[in-house]
Amino acid sequence: MHKEQHLLALSDHTREQLLQWIERARVLKNDTKCRPLAGKIACLIFEKASTRTRVSFETAMYALGGQVVFQTKQDSHLGRGEPLKDMARVLSRYADALVVRTFGQEVVEELARYAGVPVINALTDRFHPCQILSDLLTVTEKKGALDKLDFAWIGDGNNMANTWIEAAAIFGFNLRLACPQGYAPDGEVLQWAMDRAPGRIRLMRDPVEAVKAADVINVDVWASMGQEEEQQRRALHFRDYQVNAALMSQAEKDAIVLHCLPAHRGEEISEEVLEGPQSVAFDQAENKKHLHKAILEYFILKTAV
Repeated sequence: MHKEQHLLALSDHTREQLLQWIERARVLKNDTKCRPLAGKIACLIFEKASTRTRVSFETAMYALGGQVVFQTKQDSHLGRGEPLKDMARVLSRYADALVVRTFGQEVVEELARYAGVPVINALTDRFHPCQILSDLLTVTEKKGALDKLDFAWIGDGNNMANTWIEAAAIFGFNLRLACPQGYAPDGEVLQWAMDRAPGRIRLMRDPVEAVKAADVINVDVWASMGQEEEQQRRALHFRDYQVNAALMSQAEKDAIVLHCLPAHRGEEISEEVLEGPQSVAFDQAENKKHLHKAILEYFILKTAV
């Protein structure tokens, strides 16, 4: 199967295709009777723990009439020595899609190389495409056309930042990323995006500069899963990168704030902002389910044809 038959990264797909998924998610959000995946099975293989991503994929599959098999690292052979190519070929005989949440991007890429069914990246350390697509659904609901907006990213240059960079290059919106020294996004991803969309993406240190005139402000935890031992050191480096009322005063008055959750209130975002009228974090969380419906429907039915 070719890369476009999987969802491993946004950059494997065209702008038109990504927009189709966002629009389909909007339709499915209001259609509670659609059951196109009756008799289909999605296998969720989660090496990393999850609340929102797991439950949103499971409820999305159930809502479309399908079924789910869930496996953790302990349940599967993902971390126990079985070659990924064997695992991919066996599970492809049991399920209609593999939804994988793991550490290395190379894991989902190898599974996709050998699987006979679609592989959907539910998070790796490099990319989080399903999250960003659901975030973009939320933004279009609140703010309209993406290419008319200015986005700001505040904090760690992590998998979320990398995927926002891809999105900016694909959709043509302005993106300013404020990251502390030593915490920049992936250099290869950044270069790819800057080459594709010159002048659209800027990396800087100052969060105030990043949010000036911003319509959408995005923030994530300072220490992602697997980086817990770095928490205290990161707290020192990121202490000037909190999204709070003072920082929000520099953005557009009607700017919205995104946070993919879970949030560490009082660290990367203040309680006041997260619970305030500009926060759309809980709309984001809901939209994961609807975007995942669109993704599962598209890839499972396309493969079945």
